[in-house]
Amino acid sequence: MDDETRRNWELIRTPPGIEWSGRTRYAAATFLHHQGEMSAEVLEVYRICSRLDAEDPLDVLRRWNIGSDWIEQFLSTR
Repeated sequence: MDDETRRNWELIRTPPGIEWSGRTRYAAATFLHHQGEMSAEVLEVYRICSRLDAEDPLDVLRRWNIGSDWIEQFLSTR
């Protein structure tokens, strides 16, 4: 994994509740989507959540029953 990809994996893990965290996660999600790591459907959830700093996109994905492959990848990639 190159440094830029590693950095975006760190950014997408920015905890909810921090000011601008939603936008930070969305920027990282956009990068990862362009790298082929994330589907457009999952990216859309990150976009929706980008203005909602307190909302955890993984919780939204679970509630909507989408992105199970992304959630698994997210939890296993460190």
